[in-house]
Amino acid sequence: MVLELSYGGVRIRVLRGDITAWASDIRPSAIVNPANSLMLMGGGVAGAIRRAGGAEIEEEARRHAPVPVGQAIATGAGRLAVDYVIHAPTMEQPAMRTTSEKVLLATRAALRCAEEKGIRAIAFPGMGTGVGGLSPGEAAEVMMKALKEHIDAGTSLEVVDFVAFTADLEEAFSKWARELFSGASS
Repeated sequence: MVLELSYGGVRIRVLRGDITAWASDIRPSAIVNPANSLMLMGGGVAGAIRRAGGAEIEEEARRHAPVPVGQAIATGAGRLAVDYVIHAPTMEQPAMRTTSEKVLLATRAALRCAEEKGIRAIAFPGMGTGVGGLSPGEAAEVMMKALKEHIDAGTSLEVVDFVAFTADLEEAFSKWARELFSGASS
């Protein structure tokens, strides 16, 4: 079941599925890669993006490395049905543990990058919930708080989707979306 809320003129949805299959009628659009600073796309969401979109995404991202946690870059999207992939490091090295603070910084950086590129629709996976080791609840809380802060400051985004690969992540995204955005309109 899709959760859909509206807050500050932005449609916020929680979806269950594979972020590499996400697409939007609203363009330009992007998906977010919870990257490492070296822009190596071996496992987790990054590996899935590379497999679905093509090696050229990683090749382009690597030209920008190292990208510190708290910054983000946008690359082309290869064969994906979006215009960009936004690479927002949640860790310095591949397969490191991360923290909720780093996920907060990465989410803020991805949203800033989206604004700079004029992106109107964006989709986030669980940031830091794979090899990063954060629980779905920890990640969902800081990601939703970063989005609320971003919308409150003013945004040109029209759609922000949270694409959960697992039921527990979908539940966590939904809980925090309801908690932070439900007073608006659904």
